[in-house]
Amino acid sequence: MGKLQSKISSHTSKYRADGSVEETGPVRAIQQHGPAHTDAVTSVAALKPDLCVSGGRDKSVAVCSWRSGAALRRFIGHEREVTKVTSALDSSRVFSASRDKTVMMWELHRTSGPSQHFPGHDLVVTGLAVSPDASHLCTGSRDNTVCKWDTETGECLGRATISRNLVTHLCWVPGEPYVLQTSEDKTIRIWDSRELRVAHAFPAKQHIQTCCDASQDGRYCLSSSSGSAGEGGEATLWDLRQTRNRVREYKGHFQTTTSCVFLAQGPALAPSIATSSYDSTVKVWDRDTGACLATLCLEGSGPLASLAVCDSSTLLCASLNSGIHVLRLRDGADLALEEVAVF
Repeated sequence: MGKLQSKISSHTSKYRADGSVEETGPVRAIQQHGPAHTDAVTSVAALKPDLCVSGGRDKSVAVCSWRSGAALRRFIGHEREVTKVTSALDSSRVFSASRDKTVMMWELHRTSGPSQHFPGHDLVVTGLAVSPDASHLCTGSRDNTVCKWDTETGECLGRATISRNLVTHLCWVPGEPYVLQTSEDKTIRIWDSRELRVAHAFPAKQHIQTCCDASQDGRYCLSSSSGSAGEGGEATLWDLRQTRNRVREYKGHFQTTTSCVFLAQGPALAPSIATSSYDSTVKVWDRDTGACLATLCLEGSGPLASLAVCDSSTLLCASLNSGIHVLRLRDGADLALEEVAVF
């Protein structure tokens, strides 16, 4: 699918050190490509070097070039909405979870259907985390369970149930046997995947925890909170080595913060994170000071569902109304966040 048309980008804001806000106005034309999905995009994840995988309410899983917007593969097999997608780096395996209570594994270079099924949950599957070598998969559901699977055989290697642990997201900690998990019971848990037991639970937050991410060095964890009317909606930084208290909070979204990610370290960019929200904004934050460095409002996009980091200057944002947005971080006197394409 090639470029169809262009339009003027939405407004961006830059946050100065003194707390003032500078409106930068229209920035550049946004490249419009053919849509990756025919309905809301619920989840997006980056594939190396220039591909992404996404899932949507149209029940499909799409593999696209985020540089050109071209759809390269489309996987069909789920009976209901796809809720989460993920993949291990340098792997040809893609995983998808669905409201049909199943998880499927797809091979990028296979032309047929899924290469593996993982049934076993009683309700919608809402969490996916794959080990760095793609040999094991952890899944979580609203049925209060977390499961561990062998991706080669499809065998369930473990199943743990915790009362009221309605899983919202899972994330594997790089270089470690640990999996992070957020829940509707407002708790962030660290699972030891070897024994599928909870190694640690952080102090419960005031709101439902919607998403989590781990830093590449395996030291920090991010979680995001539900919220409305300016209450809640924050992201929280936790130290995985000193697990007693939170390190920092990032407050500024007016509704539920749906996704939080650590940004790849650029040559001129301090350690930073990004968040997306139902309030249609994406924010970039200084990880260490908590300062908001840039805000982008994706007008008309509706609620934003998911973020994915492509490289040190590119983010993908899945939206419920307008597809997948390609966002670019631009360094200068002040950091700017711009939309450059949508598909």
